[in-house]
Amino acid sequence: MQEFTIPQLATLSSLVAPDRFSTGPSNRELHLRDISFHQGTLPAGIIWPVTTEEVSRILAWAYENDVPVTPWGAGTSTEGNPVPTRGGLVMDLTRMNRILDIRPQDLQADVEPGVLRKELNRQTGKHGLFFPPDPGADATIGGMIANNASGVQTVKYGATKDYVMRLTVVLPRGQVIHTGCKAPKSSAGYDLTRLFVGSEGTIGVVTEATLRLTGIPSHYLAATIRFPDLEKASEAVALMIGSGLGPAALELLTPGLIGLMNREKNLGLAEVPSLFCEFHAISANALQETALLAKNMCEECGATGFQYATAEADRKDLWRARHEAWETIHRAHPKQETLIVDAAVPISRYPEMVVFAQQAVDAHQAIGYVFGHAGDGNLHVVMAGDPANRTEWGKLEAINQAIVEKAIQVGGTCTGEHGVGIGKRKFMQMEHGESFELMRQIKNLIDPKGLMNPGKIF
Repeated sequence: MQEFTIPQLATLSSLVAPDRFSTGPSNRELHLRDISFHQGTLPAGIIWPVTTEEVSRILAWAYENDVPVTPWGAGTSTEGNPVPTRGGLVMDLTRMNRILDIRPQDLQADVEPGVLRKELNRQTGKHGLFFPPDPGADATIGGMIANNASGVQTVKYGATKDYVMRLTVVLPRGQVIHTGCKAPKSSAGYDLTRLFVGSEGTIGVVTEATLRLTGIPSHYLAATIRFPDLEKASEAVALMIGSGLGPAALELLTPGLIGLMNREKNLGLAEVPSLFCEFHAISANALQETALLAKNMCEECGATGFQYATAEADRKDLWRARHEAWETIHRAHPKQETLIVDAAVPISRYPEMVVFAQQAVDAHQAIGYVFGHAGDGNLHVVMAGDPANRTEWGKLEAINQAIVEKAIQVGGTCTGEHGVGIGKRKFMQMEHGESFELMRQIKNLIDPKGLMNPGKIF
């Protein structure tokens, strides 16, 4: 739908304060796409609720009037996850941004969906605690729950799903439900909380979450480890993870990406296959012992250099450059869009996947940068091209298809952390087989009209 009728406009305007509903062209266009290349359909209006009750009234009205609703957070997703595909109403949740409570004694925080990850950690940090999932972007907590976001520290701390204890969710017809509890564990029936984590707003809107927190580590040590080739670097990853050393982060970077980072950040890193790793510990002695074991293991795999980044500024510069890899690639290829591979595989298959991905990029003579969260088997390939050039973009699609098929073949997934959105829909049947039909039945049971974030996952 492109426009609301006059009666619909009147009703929507009455559901929230006058400044929290807009049909202005600029607001509608700002909610037309996320940071990916995926293009949406211009929404008919944007609405900003600030309470669970408002969300409930809005969804009940939309269901009754057959209006598609697309929930929106920070717009930092990379697969078109919050992009409206059928116009309708975009529900922008960024004004539901209150941290409702921090309970240090329980290692918990209650938050609304529009709270930004970095702000949450600024406030919990005052109590010596933090929310570990770190996708790089300053995403909203609601968006992170919708995508089951993770990032560089997943190898030690886990993904968003590991930190969501209790949810308040508004279902498509406006019904408000609560899932989970604040106890550290429960065996009480179906785990409905996990049903909503990763559902991308297709079966309901999260309006409140209780999150588990963990203590900020007292000692850090970062290192860059150089290797003669990608295969040896990947083998070192499998060895370190299998040894139980427990790195907090373990990232693989290829020479091309390191070259871009050097030119933009003046890091002075050797442009060879490298691992960026970080260890957390309760004492300096434990940290040094762990790092020495890691160094010995990497040298057994053929490492040619092991350099500590002991100074806090150096460590932060190193990880800032890694977090900004996507932006760095974008700036290096102006006027082009990026297609991102986000496959994940068992750790034992990671070396062959890395080599396979690099060979696929080289074989198609494409612009592509291979890297990833090697510690948890998550492989990224960021490729740049022009979607309007069907031949050029077709090469990137072929590379993506080949890597995803290979990942699923070896027991992996088409998306380790970016979610399905628009970009990964075509792989869902391939990955899930007969269980994908059960997902569809759940979607149809909760949202029989298909109005919630239509065009995503299915």
